[in-house]
Amino acid sequence: MKNTATTRDKLIETGAELIGQQGYNATGINAVLKTCGVPKGSFYHYFSSKEAFGLAVIDQFAMAYDAQLAALLEDTASPALERLRRYFAAGREHMCHCDHTTGCLIGNLGQELSGQRDTFRDALDRVFQRWEQYFVACLQDAQKTGEISAAVPADTLASFILSGWEGAILRAKTLKSVKPMENFEKILFQQVLVP
Repeated sequence: MKNTATTRDKLIETGAELIGQQGYNATGINAVLKTCGVPKGSFYHYFSSKEAFGLAVIDQFAMAYDAQLAALLEDTASPALERLRRYFAAGREHMCHCDHTTGCLIGNLGQELSGQRDTFRDALDRVFQRWEQYFVACLQDAQKTGEISAAVPADTLASFILSGWEGAILRAKTLKSVKPMENFEKILFQQVLVP
């Protein structure tokens, strides 16, 4: 049974990497199979279709990213705004590490697939909503301690932050520079997240 999970995980990991580089529509099943050295029959043992595979990639990536968000934003030993700064720093570091090519897999898929299939749009929206809740909790902490004003509800701020950050990631990819991400952070911390 352990080998079964390993093969499925290998397919998903390889698929996430290829989809991150070239997009869902440009990533064929054969390319995934060739890259990870798995026979075609194994693919269809785990996934009924490319769409089912794509949804599994979304779920797996989102779960891994959930763990990162929790580690960065739920660490109540640090002030809330410091946690947010660490989150953004990690994002910039990832962007530099991937040489501004992949960005956020969920954001990329949202741009590519939301208008094509409701199943993808719904799955991606659920991921974004879950991610927003990590920001909501962190921002509520900041509001309770007076780090930021409570004039704007935490859920509204969380939605703004996630949307703005995803846009900054897209611009960073197109410019091959983290400058848009830095600009977003600067305005966020100097103009929006203030006492």
